[in-house]
Amino acid sequence: MSILQHPIFYALLMCIAGLGIPIMAALNGELATKLNSPALATTILFTVACLLSVGYLLVSGGIPKAPIQKPIPMFFYFGGFFVIFYIITITWVAPKFGIGNAISFVLLGQLISMVLIDHFGLFGAPQHIMSIKRLVGLAFMAIGVYLTVRRI
Repeated sequence: MSILQHPIFYALLMCIAGLGIPIMAALNGELATKLNSPALATTILFTVACLLSVGYLLVSGGIPKAPIQKPIPMFFYFGGFFVIFYIITITWVAPKFGIGNAISFVLLGQLISMVLIDHFGLFGAPQHIMSIKRLVGLAFMAIGVYLTVRRI
């Protein structure tokens, strides 16, 4: 197994990706404040992201030439809806609610969604049935979110 396929590498890579979410929220929220337009800040963010995505597509070998073997259900193309909803809401809410508060509640939503997707095996994800141990872990994480955003 190469280092690029090791679970620890995946965990570290996702941790680094997670570090970028509050940074992106802070940068885009402040850009929206300076531009006086969350919509314009979001458009700029996605323009930069689109250019980087196209660059990555070209560097990684371009569009696959092999034909698609079977039809892809339409709902698999709706991921962009959730990305745009997240970016618009974090850009609008974070400067007013605080980066920590906004990201903490995003994290709570992700935890709830993760548990449901895993439990039911939604969208082709491997199914991991809910257990008491996972529920306790989720409860501790929810308590952690509460303690993080609670002001004394």
